[in-house]
Amino acid sequence: MENNKQPNIVFIMSDDHAAHAMSCYGSKINTTPNLDRIADEGMRFDNCFCTNSICAPSRATILTGLYNHENGVKTLGDNFDSRQPTIQRILGENGYQTALIGKWHLGHGGHHDPADFDYWNIFPGQGDYHDPVMIEIGEEKKVKGYATDLVTDISIDWIKNRDVNRPFMLMCHHKAPHRPWDPDERHAHLYEDVDIPEPETFHDDYSGKASAAKEATMRIDRDLRVRDVKAEPPEGLSQKELKSWYYQRYIKDYLRCVASVDYNVGRILYYLDEAGLTEDTIIVYTSDQGFFLGDHGWYDKRFMYEESLRMPFIIRYPRAIKAGSVTKDFALNVDFPETFLDYAGIEIPSHMQGRSLRPVLEGKTPEDWQTSMYYRYWEHLSVEHKVGAHYGIRTHKYKLIYYYGEALGNADAIDEQRTPEWELFDLDKDPYEMCNVYNDPNYAEKIEVLKKELYRLKAEVRDYE
Repeated sequence: MENNKQPNIVFIMSDDHAAHAMSCYGSKINTTPNLDRIADEGMRFDNCFCTNSICAPSRATILTGLYNHENGVKTLGDNFDSRQPTIQRILGENGYQTALIGKWHLGHGGHHDPADFDYWNIFPGQGDYHDPVMIEIGEEKKVKGYATDLVTDISIDWIKNRDVNRPFMLMCHHKAPHRPWDPDERHAHLYEDVDIPEPETFHDDYSGKASAAKEATMRIDRDLRVRDVKAEPPEGLSQKELKSWYYQRYIKDYLRCVASVDYNVGRILYYLDEAGLTEDTIIVYTSDQGFFLGDHGWYDKRFMYEESLRMPFIIRYPRAIKAGSVTKDFALNVDFPETFLDYAGIEIPSHMQGRSLRPVLEGKTPEDWQTSMYYRYWEHLSVEHKVGAHYGIRTHKYKLIYYYGEALGNADAIDEQRTPEWELFDLDKDPYEMCNVYNDPNYAEKIEVLKKELYRLKAEVRDYE
């Protein structure tokens, strides 16, 4: 076949899957052999980041190639306006057949339904793990089975029944491993007789950090519920023992959900092989953001700290990407749609704010490739987790974060003022971000340089608020 053939695109995205719970990223707590296969046969990005670490905003960015202040989804309370240009619309206008199956999480009804997909079948809201309700092109029905299996079954069926004469893009969006971490029967007893290692920062006391870290209500030992851990804690435990008990209950179910995702990714890889589609298909595995796996004593995400900011991003395309490639070049979720359009030979719209990753994927990183990235979390003190709104910049060596202490009228934000605070982390010396050096005079000149770059990036992406 000709090398200029438009590739198929299989985009698999899970929800809240941290890169450090994948063995291809060096996980100390689990193995993911099927996900590792994508990395082994393609490229692993070690520095892929989201521009806003929360579900709906990240999804909106991936569909539009726009930062959240531009696509209108800054928080979980903002519905997505499906009338705006999206990757599926542009591909569809250029001959692709498209489908979205699984988690949508961008509002529902009217202009908030998935649009411009030839086929869609989604969970309402978060969806349930077992026997979920699904909405198939507007028709709601309860489906028997486990969510991760069902999304995979429907995805494979859709590929089987496609028009074989046209390229396709399938967006296969898993609910797992989102809270409340309900495993399937196949993996329910995994890790039963082992203790999962606790992370290095498990007992972070947030000293020296901004008050936002102390105020956040997502601590393993204090804020997890009985529904999350499926049992009442035993009596008579010390505080340290109780924290470890909660962690083991939480992390094992989380990893069981990850194991089901890995198993089902293996099913898709096997199907592509059997159908003779592997060579002609770009397959991506990612998550909508990172997640705290006991790191800093937390679960959840939202913060600009590494475990939350970093996305897993592995991609295979045998025609163009060298097997076993690894890059430390920056990639952002805002870059994904531009990359797919580039490989499809379709002009990238000028309004999109990301940049195609194709040169990086093919080992030809441009001289002017980004070495700094802009992040913004808009949900100030939301009811559930109370993480203060902030924006910041990450370079290869430093991270500067500004907690500006205002809701600014955004949805899912509490209108309570906080005193603005800054954090600076020297990532070379302090990769786990335990020591805020913002007030260290040795970093005064570096802070000025970083602030200048921060506000340059902020203006460049047209974030004027």
